[in-house]
Amino acid sequence: MADGAPCPRYVSVTGHAASTQAPDFAEVAVGVEAKGATAGAALDAASKAVAGIAALAREAGLPPADIGTAAVTLRPATRTVTRPGGGITEEPDGYAAGNVVRLRLSDMGRLGDLLRRTLDSGANRIDGITFGLRDPDGATAALQVAAARDARARAATLAEAVGAKLGPLCTLTALEAGPAPFAMRAMAAAAPKARPVPVEAGTIEGAASVTAVFALDP
Repeated sequence: MADGAPCPRYVSVTGHAASTQAPDFAEVAVGVEAKGATAGAALDAASKAVAGIAALAREAGLPPADIGTAAVTLRPATRTVTRPGGGITEEPDGYAAGNVVRLRLSDMGRLGDLLRRTLDSGANRIDGITFGLRDPDGATAALQVAAARDARARAATLAEAVGAKLGPLCTLTALEAGPAPFAMRAMAAAAPKARPVPVEAGTIEGAASVTAVFALDP
């Protein structure tokens, strides 16, 4: 209670709230894997292709803040060689380089076409797509408010059932809250020529719960 006094007579309840809403952005990691006789050649090939992907994203209207490098990798490559007699060995085979750029797109209706265009420009990996909300804190706050209102309504119903009046709030604790982004599995980049990559955004489910203790007045 506001004055710090204990609640000798009280009711304890748990309020719940849930929501389902469409995501307002999709984030996808598009990558290029390339091989070369030297480390520089492999890295240059991957970097050149990714530069084209970033240019496509800018042409599609993505702001600079929604285009960013996610990973750059370089490693020695090997090839499997079968020897006379059936022996198998691994021999050096130049270098393998990877470059991945992460793109965030608000217009989900354009995502499939953008992915198709990145494949045509040289991308050969799509490492995954994540759908989410740009203001998750706002969605969480709204869920917590709704859960608190539900807790008060439950407490008022119980108080009335036992012939008491609902008094002031003693304690209020948020248990869990928030919508969580969800991701599609990573996939290799392969699709028929000029056909948009089929992508369904679906919905994001969120939930929040609070526990509340209210004093009971006679």
